[in-house]
Amino acid sequence: MPVTTEKKKRLSVYLEPDLKRRLTDFADWRKQSASLIAEAAIASFLSPDADERREAAVVKRLDRIDRNLQRLERDLEIASETLALFVRSWLNSTVSLPESEQVIARATGARRYERFVEALGRRFASGPKLRDEISDHTAPREAPPMQSE
Repeated sequence: MPVTTEKKKRLSVYLEPDLKRRLTDFADWRKQSASLIAEAAIASFLSPDADERREAAVVKRLDRIDRNLQRLERDLEIASETLALFVRSWLNSTVSLPESEQVIARATGARRYERFVEALGRRFASGPKLRDEISDHTAPREAPPMQSE
């Protein structure tokens, strides 16, 4: 704040009791007068660049949120494509079992599923994540070659 030779002018304001208590607590914590804190707050509020500073802070937060959303979108796309690839592969390679063998197959499948869940838990706890194994700079997709008949 610029120092002037003029004497400071007195201003009386009415504050909500909670706001007055917070101002007093803050002034005590900073070991400064409540008047000085209020003067600095008013000057900051009336500053011509106050709006720009607030806008810059909001833009910074929005940019961070946007980056987080982009990462989430990428991770979701990886998970979706992984699941689709697995299901397609599984459906193409699994033959239907005769009814007499389905009970045994279900029991075997339940045991294998339990082992899968345990392995997944271990990987989430300490292992590398799939998203870390997939490069951010994947090559652009190319159209499949045309087949001639």
